[in-house]
Amino acid sequence: MSDFVQELLSEYAPTVGKHISSRLDIDERATQQIMSALTPMILSGLKQQKDTRGGVKRVDHILGKYGSSDVLNDLEGLIDQKAAEDNRDANLGGLLGKSGDTIASSLGDKLGIDSDLVRQIIPILSPIILGAITKKRDTQTVGSAGIASMLDQDGDGKILDDVAGFLVKGFSQKEGLTGMIGSFFGK
Repeated sequence: MSDFVQELLSEYAPTVGKHISSRLDIDERATQQIMSALTPMILSGLKQQKDTRGGVKRVDHILGKYGSSDVLNDLEGLIDQKAAEDNRDANLGGLLGKSGDTIASSLGDKLGIDSDLVRQIIPILSPIILGAITKKRDTQTVGSAGIASMLDQDGDGKILDDVAGFLVKGFSQKEGLTGMIGSFFGK
């Protein structure tokens, strides 16, 4: 998973961070940190959807409906469109369970920015992340099952430890992070 997140950030974060920064008047680095934290959460949501709501077909459905890799060809246009919609559905229509607001509040606290702004950024970033996941699925022949299992790095069948390990490495302020991750997974 950390390899995928690093690929995503190196390929898209500079453009995304710069454009969201100018569009919403937020620091580029904060946008990149939100993207870095949100990516494993979306992957976790996909894995939960796979495990509880229909297997690989469910992952394919979500990626087919919300994860067009075509959006990666015009990031600035997508960001402008999504920012104009002023959508603040941090739960991403259920992909993040009921924890999107908790995630937004926790990230806002950790990054020192208004959590309402994080709620606005999550729906802007999610199609980019889902588009990158779809691109990886389609171009690197990992398939939907491979995408959903990227989180379980140590093969123990649990994703909480993998997400926690990745996020703790990604944030310099770790207080409260375990609680945020636990609340996302209902633990």
